[in-house]
Amino acid sequence: MRCTAPVQGHRTASGRANCPVCGGRSFVSYPSSFYAFPTINAVSSSSSSSRGVKQTKRKARWSSKNSTILYTDSEIRTLTPVRANVEKRSGNPDLRDVFLCHAWDDRKGAAKELNDLLESEGVSVWFSEKDVPLGSNLLREIDKGLAKSRIGIVLVTPSFIDRIKREGIAEKELSALLARDLLVPIVHNTSFEDLREVSPLLGSRSGLSTSDEPMESIVAKIAELVTV
Repeated sequence: MRCTAPVQGHRTASGRANCPVCGGRSFVSYPSSFYAFPTINAVSSSSSSSRGVKQTKRKARWSSKNSTILYTDSEIRTLTPVRANVEKRSGNPDLRDVFLCHAWDDRKGAAKELNDLLESEGVSVWFSEKDVPLGSNLLREIDKGLAKSRIGIVLVTPSFIDRIKREGIAEKELSALLARDLLVPIVHNTSFEDLREVSPLLGSRSGLSTSDEPMESIVAKIAELVTV
């Protein structure tokens, strides 16, 4: 038998008398907190992603001993094969670290900002604004950039998504990068869900997103990724 006080209360004589355990005993007055049901607090984490999923973070295999940069498990899965290609191609000093794939409309905005941040971290970047001479064949120059870079990063913005819909040059760049494990998507001012609607293959890949961390933190990860 169990005492009915936590459920029915013993604040009256009849309530005490009807309890199979306490019936006939002296009256006991329980504090109001005794009757309150326990509150279940929602678990929160500073490492939750933009999708609301709690994620643990750790250092990557290629992180230096003194590095403070942490990655989610999905980021490590995405970047590990890319890092393997970086290591394979590290013996060629003529290669740029990164080929920056972006929409033309972003060339003086988000793409330039990303290029400048990468260069400030010592990363050499193939960037159309400075690497394509006036009057040259853009597609041919893009092919050169792809061939002369260790990895590619694609800056996914609303303009980039619109360009994929119109099957512009970005689609050609993507097809070459997707054929190998060389591509790191960086989603900025949009989402992977929006990307999947226009490019299921690219959208199915994990990547880095400014919804989860500042662009400066993403650039630090790219810089660590290409450092051998």
